Amino acid sequence: MALIDQLHHIKTRFDEVADLIIQPNIISDQKRYVDLNKEYKDLETIVEAYLKYKSVLENVDEAKEIIADGSDSEMVEMAKMEIDDSKSIIPELEDKIKFLLIPKDPEDSKNVVVELRAGAGGDEASIFAGDLYRMYTKYCESKGWKIDVVDYNEGTSGGFKEMIFNVSGNNVYGTMKYEAGVHRVQRVPQTETQGRVHTSAATVMVSPEAEEFDVEINMNEVRKDFFCSSGPGGQSVNTTYSAVRLTHEPTGIVCQCQDQKSQHKNLEKALKVLRSRIYEMELAKRNEADSERRNSMVSSGDRSAKIRTYNYPQGRITDHRINLTLYNLSDAMNGDIQKIIDELKLADNTEKLKRGDDQL
Repeated sequence: MALIDQLHHIKTRFDEVADLIIQPNIISDQKRYVDLNKEYKDLETIVEAYLKYKSVLENVDEAKEIIADGSDSEMVEMAKMEIDDSKSIIPELEDKIKFLLIPKDPEDSKNVVVELRAGAGGDEASIFAGDLYRMYTKYCESKGWKIDVVDYNEGTSGGFKEMIFNVSGNNVYGTMKYEAGVHRVQRVPQTETQGRVHTSAATVMVSPEAEEFDVEINMNEVRKDFFCSSGPGGQSVNTTYSAVRLTHEPTGIVCQCQDQKSQHKNLEKALKVLRSRIYEMELAKRNEADSERRNSMVSSGDRSAKIRTYNYPQGRITDHRINLTLYNLSDAMNGDIQKIIDELKLADNTEKLKRGDDQL
């Protein structure tokens, strides 16, 4: 049986990794140790499902033997019930295992850098970008993730023209990547006196946060500029050259951070964003030839694609990639977006499963 054979090989590899991660030479090699620990956690979920699946199949085989023997009528009846119960359990377990066997994006476990930018719509777009930031803040809090602001540029009537922040936690990119794209809002702006509904937009960029060993930056190719922070933060922030702007000359990428009072901390944060942007650029080149990723409606990574509409008059939120409409806009804006993300993940995995079904 092909699935059982594949699962048996995975179990063998799981046992090998379990042995490797306790070896002193592996523990001393930080990158190898981190990679193997991640592999162990990924395989552990599949192995748990496999052991349950294997147990059910063994119970069915035992039940068939009892029925074939036929010497104990009471045991035969119990065996028949066992087989009937297994008829629904086995397909469910097989479907679960097939989803678990879908190759995972190696970036999924990484932390992220999120960049929110107000688009068309003037002041209202900045206010909407601020609403999205609040939504993500509350969502991340509900997941136990940590948010760390890197840089921001406030809107003239509230919200943000731009907001850059890091999110750290468990499997952050694997979840937040579905938020990348253009978000559109339809509502009566605070500045509108006639009560007319306007349409505004904000762009969300989500990049996997690069580790130091993912991207090597030659600091001789990075121009550093230090200046006084222009945002709020008190006298000590605004009167010292603590803000940092980095320009990566080979790519032209510019990053800055003025959130902290310490120049060193601002430099550290700006470097983290720079590293992640360079890493994302390299990933984009690699994925250019990957037709599966490019053709995926759910995770195309196309920053210009309109992915979601927030309609306030109708209390409606619509994700255009999967034609999902929910009438819980108020809850969503308070961070309750898990159902949308779950539906996007399901659609993405179903699409991958269809493409990879021959290999499973």
